[in-house]
Amino acid sequence: MKALVLATRLAGTDGVSLESAKLAGALRRRGWAVVDVAGELDGAGVLVPDMHFRDPVAVALGARCFEGDPAAPDATLAADVRARADVLLNRLRAVLAAERPDLLVVQNAWAIPMQLPLALALADLVAETALPTLSHEHDYWWERERFAQPRLPQLLDRVFPYDAPHVAHLCIHTAAAEQLRARRGIEARWLPNVMDFDRPFGVRDAFNADFRAAIGLDERRRLFLQPTRVVPRKGIELAIDLLHGLGDARDALVITHAAGDEGFAYLRALERRASALGVDLRMVADRVGEARAEGPDDKRYAFADAYPHADLVTYPSLYEGFGNALLETIAARKPALVNRYPVYARDLAPTGLRFVEVDGAMTDAAVAEVAALLNDPERVARDVAHNLEVARARFGTATLERVLDATLADLGVTP
Repeated sequence: MKALVLATRLAGTDGVSLESAKLAGALRRRGWAVVDVAGELDGAGVLVPDMHFRDPVAVALGARCFEGDPAAPDATLAADVRARADVLLNRLRAVLAAERPDLLVVQNAWAIPMQLPLALALADLVAETALPTLSHEHDYWWERERFAQPRLPQLLDRVFPYDAPHVAHLCIHTAAAEQLRARRGIEARWLPNVMDFDRPFGVRDAFNADFRAAIGLDERRRLFLQPTRVVPRKGIELAIDLLHGLGDARDALVITHAAGDEGFAYLRALERRASALGVDLRMVADRVGEARAEGPDDKRYAFADAYPHADLVTYPSLYEGFGNALLETIAARKPALVNRYPVYARDLAPTGLRFVEVDGAMTDAAVAEVAALLNDPERVARDVAHNLEVARARFGTATLERVLDATLADLGVTP
């Protein structure tokens, strides 16, 4: 049996691509052939560039739908979305004719409205083929302020997400499931993001042994790792406040990912804050990327290579759809400071994970707890071992496989 995975992008380290690969792996372990179909691919599959969320036509239509005064008339917007959807629909029909799938897996294209024509085309495709369809929904449009006032609310109500008797929905946090039920009357299963905690992750080896030296920190320094992009919702100012509160000249805050996804104003504000507070802030995205690489004059580390060198991970996010970097922190056996963002407070904290927590602002108590934790290696060892046990039971691959099996049974498709 064959499954087609359809998305705007299946490449890189964004949450959708990572979780899609995990779900595809579980399907393959059950005997499915899996083919990726997207506007950007890391590996094999069917590349359809017009499916990408950066497709110029999709970007222009999105701007017309979500920017400016929603009451301002745009008489041709709906027709223009429809016309572009028809182009995509014909391309997808050709893919289905060639691949002859038994199952479709729509990855987030019916949740976040960054590709309006694609969502409409997929809805039409699923309606006309009646193929069993699994819709994996990572972040919904109503969770993002930028989509709050659309010019085409009827389109969002119909296809974000699309629903039919042969469509099953998975969402990544429990509040989303409640919102989906309240807004659309749609029932969804909760599938948290998962990780294979039995596979080594973030382990020191010969390749990454010189990571500290490469970024100018010797072993006497304390490395506080911020393993995220530089965008405002990551709350990185709280990590700067933590290091300022600790007041230890050994400390450096190391950010692995690049800025620029949402402009550079936030990075500049962080740099000013760090300078004013005397915090050693280091951006190392020029040395770190999605995969290891080594040339005659340049060595690049993978994101995972930073973890074994961290004394503490900072994760002060204000909002996350789930929190993959926390799972990575647990797998790398590192302590962390976490801001109690809504999904963490509701779905992760109640499992008993042990982190230093703050609630929207750095406090003297949190600074003192971090200081005490870093001076107590036995407590660190107990906490990270406990976190690994909890995460393996609650957010391991067994959870994915259990939810997937139940969903495939609902759809009546088992190899």
